[in-house]
Amino acid sequence: MSLRSIPSDMDGAKVAGIDGLLDRVVHEHGVFLPLAIESGSRAWGFASPDSDYDCRFVYVRRAADHIKPWPVRDVIEFPLQDDYDANGWDLAKALQLLLKGNTVIIEWLRSPVVYRGLAWFRDDFLAFARSVMSRDAIARHYLLLGERQRRVYFGDGTDVAQKRLFYALWPAATLRWLRLHPTEAEAPMDFSSLMAGCDPPAALQAEVAGLMRRKALTRELGNGPLPAVVAEFVDSEFGLARTAFGDRGGGPVDIRPVDMRQQAEQFYRTVVERLEHEAQTGEAQGSVASIAS
Repeated sequence: MSLRSIPSDMDGAKVAGIDGLLDRVVHEHGVFLPLAIESGSRAWGFASPDSDYDCRFVYVRRAADHIKPWPVRDVIEFPLQDDYDANGWDLAKALQLLLKGNTVIIEWLRSPVVYRGLAWFRDDFLAFARSVMSRDAIARHYLLLGERQRRVYFGDGTDVAQKRLFYALWPAATLRWLRLHPTEAEAPMDFSSLMAGCDPPAALQAEVAGLMRRKALTRELGNGPLPAVVAEFVDSEFGLARTAFGDRGGGPVDIRPVDMRQQAEQFYRTVVERLEHEAQTGEAQGSVASIAS
């Protein structure tokens, strides 16, 4: 089954532009394109009228490309144009990062906005990702992400791009949600649902509600002081997360033993073989897989 889920409030011209870039990926690079989604603020539920469109995709090279002696890049990128772009990872790169504790691919697989894709690929990849990714590793990913946002964009707190507040609030709220739901490993992607499920302080709720109302209506939130209630929340949650989930004190490391690597290799081969089979037999007629045949 082919996938496509585009909200009615998305700009049709921008969506058409992204579709055109995705067609170029398939035809110019000769790859399968089993999943292309929207990432960033539009997927997380806090977009503003001028938010960029951030298409992200996973591609898979043909079987014949795996027996060539020449190395190939594991990313395909397009520069930002007209407020949209499309960048993606080779499935091999996505799997390697997943086994190192990078959970970005899980966000892609759970995105509510899908430009194109194959249901079996998304479902099977998500099931595999969940089987190899530990809850603590997911939390550590968001801790590193949130602390980097806090460090790079907030400075001394006197002149902060207000839209950047969400990029620290989101990982902080995710970490709080994970602490409050000890049997769950994946927090809601939708920011409003995430905030509602993590029982934030009333003052923070009011601050965030105001920010979201302004962001939904205003093209530019501008700069301003870091709200004290936001600073207290994110700093507190990051501190609690370092205790609750452990702090590796550095970048991602390999988190899974050899058997998980073998499972990843088997999953990779299965995907390549199935995409080749569907392209050859026409089972994927009308889907992204058949375009590359």
